[in-house]
Amino acid sequence: MASIKLENVQKAFGNVIAVDHLDLHIKDGEFFTFLGPSGCGKTTTLRMIAGFYYPTKGLVRFGEKDMTRVPPEKRNTGMVFQNYALFPHMTVFENVAFGLKVRKIPVNEVKTRVQDVLHKVRLEKYTDRQVSQLSGGQQQRVALARALVIEPQILLLDEPLSNLDAKLRDEMRSEILRLQQEYKITTIYVTHDQAEALSMSDRIAVFNFGECHQVGTPTEIYNTPTNDFVARFIGEINLLSIKVDRADEEKVHVSLLDGSEHFVVHNHPFHIALEGKKEQLALSIRPEAIKVLDNYMKGPNIFKGTIMDVEFFGSVINLNVKINKLVLQVNLLNDHRSSNFKEGTDVYVQLPEDQIRIIPMVSGDVT
Repeated sequence: MASIKLENVQKAFGNVIAVDHLDLHIKDGEFFTFLGPSGCGKTTTLRMIAGFYYPTKGLVRFGEKDMTRVPPEKRNTGMVFQNYALFPHMTVFENVAFGLKVRKIPVNEVKTRVQDVLHKVRLEKYTDRQVSQLSGGQQQRVALARALVIEPQILLLDEPLSNLDAKLRDEMRSEILRLQQEYKITTIYVTHDQAEALSMSDRIAVFNFGECHQVGTPTEIYNTPTNDFVARFIGEINLLSIKVDRADEEKVHVSLLDGSEHFVVHNHPFHIALEGKKEQLALSIRPEAIKVLDNYMKGPNIFKGTIMDVEFFGSVINLNVKINKLVLQVNLLNDHRSSNFKEGTDVYVQLPEDQIRIIPMVSGDVT
């Protein structure tokens, strides 16, 4: 295993900056995910770690060793590609053994290691089958086995589940995590799928337009996004353009830009750090954090609204609640009370002070 450090890494393709001034430290044995939309720089970063691209600027280190210009075959990394990149004319055994034969490993050891890894990915019964005769999930396991059999320090996975159906993706998530924990191998996983990132990762780096916007645990990324892009990309969010009216040690008082609604927010160091910055600010709150009250009660951030529409998803009910010109999304667990909500019903909603976050706007439009 190995830790990975990217130090002020930049990658340019002509005049296009694909990755810009990236600093990352991936810990030994960590399951680390690069998350972001297509074209955000996550695969380019993975390929610089693999050695398929060299950085235009900056350093790539494995541990304390400078790997910036080391060719791929000398990096001891295992790579699983989006399209698996298997040899269709070869059997499962031959595909998995290929990397060992290139390394001139003795025949007896090749057989032992291939049989061992096929057992771990639960394909020992398919040793002599052509890979073209396998299902998508089985081909994915072959690709994993081929990457793991060379006993790499680092495992790199580039959107490995994107070609599978939803049920098979769920199964393969568990399989990949099981293998990663069994081998205790430093793993970097590239995906645009939020559910994969949140459910599998020790930590996540969120990318957009070649820039890393936030690094943190799944809980940190979801609960405390650093800006509107991260908040919007990870799950559902209510974002409202605001201005700060006043602040003290405990509370921040804000209002919508047109002054129509006022909110009270618990203060904390992140909010204090925003004071004096020129970026437009947004109030952010997750739909599941908003409370629907049985009756009116006095307190901050309580508003009367009208249910505009109801979406029933079984265990969850989504409401759009209109408060004057403002529309908030509210997600409720399905219980007897919540399942009775109808369009046109008046309700009182509360935005808990400790569930609201003030964040800078770096992209897109908000309410």
